[in-house]
Amino acid sequence: MKSFLAFLVAMGITVTLGDAYCFSKIYKPEETTKGCVLDGKLYPYGEIARTENCLRCRCSKTEIRCCSLFLTPTGFDRENCRVIFNKKTCDYEVVQKSDPTKECRIYSHVG
Repeated sequence: MKSFLAFLVAMGITVTLGDAYCFSKIYKPEETTKGCVLDGKLYPYGEIARTENCLRCRCSKTEIRCCSLFLTPTGFDRENCRVIFNKKTCDYEVVQKSDPTKECRIYSHVG
């Protein structure tokens, strides 16, 4: 029983430290001669620190692999708060519906 509890704690820590969502697109060799196209924009080969849609990517001649720079809040007071995405900071803000200048507490995120 103790080892099972230790396993659950370890898995909880692993999930908490997990990265945001990721995806990749594989290219045919003749498809990419100047870089990778993502959302209609051409990005050069190599590391892309931040795209217009808040993604961190790695572009190569064979694929582009991207991960989001943000986590989506899921646990918060839905009755009194609302979620706003801030594209400048690549993060979600959870604010009070009655006073958007006041932040709400976030209990959990998904990525």
